[in-house]
Formats: sequence, structure tokens, C-alpha cells
Amino acid sequence: MSTYLESHALEEAEFHHAADLDESLKPRSKEDRTVGPISYTFMWIGDGVNLGNMTLGASLVVAGTATLNIIQTFAAAAIAIAIISVIFALNDRIGYRTGIPYVVQLRMSFGMKGSIISSLLRGIPAIIWYGFQSWIGGTALNEIVKVITGGAFDNTVICFVAIQLVQIVLSLYGFHAIKWVEMLASIVIMLALVYVFGILLTSHSEVIAEKWVHAEGSWGLPFFAFIMMFLGNYAAIFLSAGDYSRELKSGISDAKRGFLYFSPILLAYGFVLTIGVMLASATGISNPVKAFAIVVDNPYITVGVSAFIVIGAIAVNMVANIIPPTYVITLLTKLKYKVAVIITGVLAFCSFPWVLVQDSSAKGLGLFILIYSAFLGPIVSILLVEYYILRKQKMKVADLYREDGPFAGYNPCALLAMLIGAGAAFIKVELAWIIGVVVAGIAYLILMKFAFKDSRFKKGTIFENEF
Repeated sequence: MSTYLESHALEEAEFHHAADLDESLKPRSKEDRTVGPISYTFMWIGDGVNLGNMTLGASLVVAGTATLNIIQTFAAAAIAIAIISVIFALNDRIGYRTGIPYVVQLRMSFGMKGSIISSLLRGIPAIIWYGFQSWIGGTALNEIVKVITGGAFDNTVICFVAIQLVQIVLSLYGFHAIKWVEMLASIVIMLALVYVFGILLTSHSEVIAEKWVHAEGSWGLPFFAFIMMFLGNYAAIFLSAGDYSRELKSGISDAKRGFLYFSPILLAYGFVLTIGVMLASATGISNPVKAFAIVVDNPYITVGVSAFIVIGAIAVNMVANIIPPTYVITLLTKLKYKVAVIITGVLAFCSFPWVLVQDSSAKGLGLFILIYSAFLGPIVSILLVEYYILRKQKMKVADLYREDGPFAGYNPCALLAMLIGAGAAFIKVELAWIIGVVVAGIAYLILMKFAFKDSRFKKGTIFENEF
């Protein structure tokens, strides 16, 4: 592994001429990687135990009854988690081996100019999720302050702003802060959720059994739509898998890294999803924070649970929703990392997260996931086809940083394949992710082989002889 990393690492002389390139976008060397396997596992547990995932579970409850019963829910979740883990392990490989971030990886398929479009399609959903998670956290913080002040204070907007400011400060420290925040959050929140799970089982088991466990449900479109929504919820994260794997210490095999994704996602996501469905079934409310306040009818316990929700919102943003758009802003504006982090936080203020989830329904969140995943599915498909089929995992990293190199400009094949895949996905938005992945991957292979015969992007691929 060390030989592989060394052979793909950029020589200082090859990229130092780019004076406007921020350090955060340069390849991570072995010495710069500070995240070990245990911290990495806790990072994904911390990402999974969040209110967004809980709300996704709550979205199964429509008009008081779940659209999937317990067996269908777990079957759909198991299928989705298995697919997620495989794609994570495949797409994180180039970042782990070479140390490059996602926004640079995109240049391999889309070109330096073409990657601007595809990077924005990853950055914008992350900013909206950033705002959504912060709004959920602000709602929980408001519950805490209401209890403490005896109801004298009740202003979710102020709490939302306060949480945003805290996250901006924490994110200035990059992965050093993420590692410790995630370890603390994952342990504390899981303990809190075990407690809530116990309350739901002992006090609301009958209504949960009626509304969810014994619901008729469906093995048809709603079942597959939930799998797609599940995948869409993770689409943005595994798309930029290299942003995380480049921070992981070297010497870990591909199989072990796959396990580092599968085990925490199964544990955290599965448990949180279950609680989300149970809460919505018991209360009829899709906003988990407000549902908690009803289920846990004790002001002191409400404060404790709400505190864990606040920590969870911060934890998931630190992993999934701050770093990727920050890299995008850094790349596009040439600003330094810390300035870009602040801009990312400010943009999240403008995401109107309260629109996505109302008290009566979380369908807005589900629709948002399905729409943006229609674009992200095609992008991840193009990246995987490029790296594994067209280039056979062989890549000269230095070329990705050369303004006048083989990846200058844009690759029309990738852009067209992305649009074709997204267009096909919108034909049946409930199945957007899988349709986009399949169609875009096939379209990219066909276009690279038969179209744009003089394209420089064929160099180094299996179609190079046709160049």
C-alpha cells in the first residue's frame, strides 16, 4: 500500500506552481492522515444517529398508518445498506490510495471545467441538509430553553442561528474536530436512543403494532421507492467517499474498509430508522423532536433527550454536510479553507429547512432526496465506470492538477451521460437513483467508445487506441 501511495503522490514541484490551490485540495500524504479505524467507525455511527435519518423512517407513516410493515421496512433497509456499503468501498478507493478529494476526482471524468457542474450538484444538497439538520437541532435546543425558562422563551429561529454559529466555529478545525465530536456524539446519542426505544416498547407497543408492525404495507412500488429514498439519502455521502477515506490511516485493506462502512451504518441507521417509524406511529407527528416531547412526558428527560438531538445534528453536519461543500467553494472561488467553511455556514442559513418537514408529514424531505439523487446516481456511476472499467484503476494524479493537462476543459461524454441518466430518472422519480445509475453508466460507456473521436479524455482509457 505504501508503494502504491508513494507512486501516486504528487511531487512538490508538480503542484507548487499553483499558488492559488489551497492546501486542503492537495493530496493527503501518509503522514497527514490522522483518523484510525476506530475513530472512522465512530464517525459513521455519529453520522447515522441523526434526526434526518429518523425523519426518513417517520416518512413511512402517512395518514396515521405505515406504508410498509416491519418486515418490509427491515428488508428494504437491509438491501439498501448492503448496496451503500459496496458503493462506499468502491468509490472511496481512489481517495484512499491517492489522497485526492472528491472535487479533484471529478476532473478524471468531467474535466476541470466540467467538474464545476458536477461538484455543485454535490455541494448544494449538502448545504440544504446542513440547514435542515441545524433546524432540527434548533428545534431541540428551543425545547431545552423552554423548559429551563418555564416557557418564557420560545424562539426556534434564534436557537437555529446559535447552533449554526457553533458549527461554523467547530468546522474551522476540520477533521481534527470531527473525530472527537463524532466519538462523543455516537456514544451519548445511542445511549439516549436505547432509553427512548424502551419507553416506546413499554408505553406505546399496542399502537405501534397496529400502525406499523401489523400494517398491510406493500412489496410493490412503495417498497422499492423506500429503498431508493434510502440510497438517495446516502447518495451524496458515498459520492464524495474520497473526502473521508483520504483522512484514514494507510494500510487498511479494501475489505476491511468495506466493513468499516457496513457495520456502523447497519447499527446506527437501522436503529434510528426504527425509532423514527415507532415515534410517528405512536404520535402521528413526523417531526421527531416534537414527537419526543409527547412520548417523553417529563421536562427533565425532555431536556436530556433534546440535548442529545442537538449533539446529533452537529455530529452529522460535521461529517456529511460541511466538508464537501467547503471543498467545492474552495475550488471554485480559490478562497482558503476557513473562509469557505464560514461561507458554507452562511449559505445554510438560506436553505429554508422548515419547509421540508411539517408536523403532519415528512414527504417534503423524501421528495427532496429523490430529486437530487436523480443527478447524484448518474455521477457516481460515471466515476465508477471511469475508474474501474475505462482506466483499470490506473491514474496519474499529477495530471488532475495540471491546468493545461489531459483533463483541461470538459468531457462532453460525461456531461451528456449525466443528463441522460438524470432525464431517465425523472421518468419514474420513485426509482430515480437506480434508474440514473444504470442508464448513465451504460450511456457513458457507449459515448466514450463511439462519440467524440478526438476527445483527449480517451487517453489512458481502454479506448485510447481509438483516440
